[in-house]
Amino acid sequence: MALVFGHRVEVDWGKFTPGSSFFIPCVDRDSVEKSIRKECKAMGLRCVTKQVIENNICGVRVWRVIV
Repeated sequence: MALVFGHRVEVDWGKFTPGSSFFIPCVDRDSVEKSIRKECKAMGLRCVTKQVIENNICGVRVWRVIV
């Protein structure tokens, strides 16, 4: 779960398989990136995050690492 503009963003972690990724549109990318990294670590998932602009929208892209 991440907070974006005070709204919870739920991630279906069961569908977040190795090699897949998701994008969270947001302005406060540092906070969202930190929240996602914390959540991944708590669940034992190896992930890579990057602050990106996709289709002129700022956000955070998260990839699950293939182990």
